Amino acid sequence: MPTLTIDAQSEVWPLKEAFTISRGAKTAAHVVVATVREGEVSGRGEAVPYARYGETVESVLAQIKDAALSVSTHGDLAHTLKPGAAHNALDCAFWDLAAKRTGRTVATLAGLPEPEAAHTAYTISLDTPETMAGKATGVRNLPILKLKLGGIGDADRMRAVRFARPDARLLVDANEAWTPDMLPDLIAVAAECKVEVIEQPLAATADEALRSVPRLVPICADESVHTGADLARLKGLYDAVNIKLDKAGGLTGAMALQQAARQQGLKVMIGSMVATSLAVAPAMLLARTADWIDLDGPLLLARDREPPLHIENGRISPPERALWG
Repeated sequence: MPTLTIDAQSEVWPLKEAFTISRGAKTAAHVVVATVREGEVSGRGEAVPYARYGETVESVLAQIKDAALSVSTHGDLAHTLKPGAAHNALDCAFWDLAAKRTGRTVATLAGLPEPEAAHTAYTISLDTPETMAGKATGVRNLPILKLKLGGIGDADRMRAVRFARPDARLLVDANEAWTPDMLPDLIAVAAECKVEVIEQPLAATADEALRSVPRLVPICADESVHTGADLARLKGLYDAVNIKLDKAGGLTGAMALQQAARQQGLKVMIGSMVATSLAVAPAMLLARTADWIDLDGPLLLARDREPPLHIENGRISPPERALWG
């Protein structure tokens, strides 16, 4: 039997422009790519270390290096790594390896329907109301916009974008920037602006304040939910969850979280960090049954991998097998 080898490297992919949320801004996507080889066949997986969860590029590379000493099968990952970026990179690399080795798609191997083209949201970074409205006007070909919000001034931001794009579907993401005192007024404005969902309005430590909030707009957990184990704690607080492979432990963990969320009657958003098409491709397998798709990372890059995911007018197509899966 061919020897299994695991390695990883970091890569930097410049963005078209600064990407700003309530916690700060960045001008490049810093990713980690894991490669799992078995003889002449190899699989790849990409992940994004996230400081909000205590991760750095260096810590994720170190986790993968340590895992390489004890992981010999895909099934070993669950006993070796906690959910996070390192787990995601390796999990997706093992799925890709299995697909390349067997000649079957990951969807087939995972018992999922083959992915189909679907519309993704396009993210507009946190800025002044006027700037955000201008950016929304500049992408009239994109039907779904996701607004990054930051607390003070968010009512004006939502209203400005809605006025500029009366045709667009709007999602908003506060990235934990709101306070409990802000909730009633900002939720009311979101409803006025026909926002479809509000993502993570409060800090994860303040979730309990959501229990008594009228649901004028569905509330979606992001930072508050990583895996299916978090759902019991969130019961009665959220209406939806944002599933990201970097949080859940790769495609394997994301599938489990999606199933658990549906069993609890929660809506589902499929999201990703700002990354290349290699990171987004596995998430496409879960997009077919999602309520919202937020996989626009490749659209934010100055350049992407070859072959990239094909995205036209906000409609993202399934990956070519040469990319992943």
